Amino acid sequence: MSAEHRAAVLGSPVGHSLSPAIHTAGYVAAGLTGWRYEAHEVTEPGLAGFVAGLGPEWAGLSLTMPLKHVALTVADEVTDTATLLGAANTLLLRGGVRRADNTDAPGLVDALAERGTTSAGHVAVLGAGGTARAALYAASRLGATDVTVYARRPDAVAALRDVTDRLGLVLRHADFADPAAAGAADLVVSTLPAGAGDAFARTVRWRADVTVFDVLYSPWPTGPAAAAPAAGARVLGGLDLLLAQAVRQFEQFTGVPAPADAMRAALRSAAGS
Repeated sequence: MSAEHRAAVLGSPVGHSLSPAIHTAGYVAAGLTGWRYEAHEVTEPGLAGFVAGLGPEWAGLSLTMPLKHVALTVADEVTDTATLLGAANTLLLRGGVRRADNTDAPGLVDALAERGTTSAGHVAVLGAGGTARAALYAASRLGATDVTVYARRPDAVAALRDVTDRLGLVLRHADFADPAAAGAADLVVSTLPAGAGDAFARTVRWRADVTVFDVLYSPWPTGPAAAAPAAGARVLGGLDLLLAQAVRQFEQFTGVPAPADAMRAALRSAAGS
C-alpha cells in the first residue's frame, strides 16, 4: 500500500502514550509502508475542531483521557458497545463517516482468554469509575451471574446499575473494609488509581485459582498484582489490556490482521519490561 494513511492517539496529556510504538511496529510487520501513527495533544473542547480538520488520508483515532466521553458527540455512528459503556476509545474514519467504538471492553476479554481465563461465575471489581464499566462488560462475556463492586461511595456503584441491568448481571456493593467477596471471586479486576488498592490487597485471602487483572501498568507491580501471586493466582496488567485493545483498533483502521507478536514486542520494549 503506497498511498498515505494516517492514524493517531489523542488525549491530554498524551506524551507518555505507548500507542505510537505499538501501532507503528504493527505497520512495519504487516508491510503497510504508507501508514504512519502519531500522538496529538487534544483537550475536550478541541476534539470537534481537530476531527473536522482531518483529510481523507485519516483512517482512525485512538482516544485516551479525557476524550472517551466527548468522542460520542463527534461521531456519526456509535457501536452498541460504546453506547452501553457511555465511552469510546476508537474513532474509525471511513467514507466520510465517523464511527465510535470501544475496544477496551472486548480487549479485556481477549487478554483474559489469551492467558487462559475464559469463564468466571463471580467477579469482583475494585473501583466504580469509567473503566469499571469495561470490567462489567467483560464479566458478562465470561458468563458471570453477579458482580461485587468495591467503592467508597454507594452512589458511584448505583450509577453502574444501568449497565449491569442491560448485561443481565446482579450488582452488589461492598466496602473496602470487607474483603471477603474479593477473596471468593473467580476474577478480580482492579480499576483503582495507583496505590489506592494496596492496603486492601494485603487483607484479601486470595484463592489459588483466582485471576487478578489490574488495568494499571505503571507503577508495576501494583498492590493487588504483588499480593495475589503469593497464593498462586494468575495476574494480568495494563500492558495486556493496552495491547489487546490496540490489536482491535489496528484491524479496524487497516482492514488487515494485526501482527500481535510484533506489536507485543514493541510494547514491552517501549515500556522497558
